[in-house]
Amino acid sequence: MSFEEYHILVVDDDQRLRDLLARYLSENGFLVTAVASAAEADEHLKFVAYDLMILDVMMPEESGLDYARRLIKAGSTLPILFLTAMSDTEDRIRGLEIGVDEYLPKPFEPKELLLRMRAILRRQKMIPTHKSEQTFYIGKWVFSPQKQTLKDAEKTVSLTASETEILRFLLARAGEVVNRDQVLERVGGASSARAIDIQITRLRQKMEDDARQPKHIQTIRNQGYILWV
Repeated sequence: MSFEEYHILVVDDDQRLRDLLARYLSENGFLVTAVASAAEADEHLKFVAYDLMILDVMMPEESGLDYARRLIKAGSTLPILFLTAMSDTEDRIRGLEIGVDEYLPKPFEPKELLLRMRAILRRQKMIPTHKSEQTFYIGKWVFSPQKQTLKDAEKTVSLTASETEILRFLLARAGEVVNRDQVLERVGGASSARAIDIQITRLRQKMEDDARQPKHIQTIRNQGYILWV
């Protein structure tokens, strides 16, 4: 699989790591832009449509967590891969909760970074891009995989690439129980059961009237999940 057409935005205040990532990813066929802060990233995002952001959590001024939260709140669907310290479990969980697609603890093996990037980009490519937009009805919602949105009579809700792919997978098997392993296989092996649980929770928060008593995405104890349309 060739990745030459993908443009990656690296955001990290550590110049040494930033330069290493830019060189390594370029050697592996990616187009790379590397910046030192969220403010610099904002300037580039005004003019360039990137395919993936690699974002360090611990940065001065605006942290990676705060920056990701701001982007997602503004409706961005740019996939984000977090770089976190090995011990920062809470940061990783918070990142997944706000909609970050993946995380990689430091120090990391460059090959593992590539695997996680490829998993994210594969998920992104699974989303239809043809001009004839395909939409699906889930209760009051109109689900657009192409736009990565859920829309009802009052509002439009943005979804991440992972949330979109999970919802597409559940929709294709509406009324059937699917287990975590099946969902993991669909969205990429770099994810984890915990990550799937968090993203299911986020989907419920976005589409259910009461996320604690979901009508659409329900958990079947010791079996998995089921989607009712």
